[in-house]
Amino acid sequence: MNNAAIHWQELIQGLNSAYGLALPEKLTEEQLEALLAEKLNEWIRDDFSGLVQMLYRIDINELRLRQLLQTNDGQDAGMIIARLIIERQKQKIESRRKYTPPDTGSDEERW
Repeated sequence: MNNAAIHWQELIQGLNSAYGLALPEKLTEEQLEALLAEKLNEWIRDDFSGLVQMLYRIDINELRLRQLLQTNDGQDAGMIIARLIIERQKQKIESRRKYTPPDTGSDEERW
């Protein structure tokens, strides 16, 4: 399995475990965006405060989100938010990979 596939699977698993989603692990980016946008649009309609809390937990930049929604008026808000979430999750994965030391297998070497 190549690094990009592992990265994508890790992204979907992270969304599922951290935010209580039940997304299939074998999705294309377009399929993920569409499923996520559908769920986000449900939250916009039915549980806006829950959506805001989730966006806060994911660490979506509020100013950037507002700007994107304003400049893309008339477009699907769920899709705009889905793209931001996917982008943020990718950033988190890359950051973890960059700053997590490799597992040496020995507890002594960790100290």
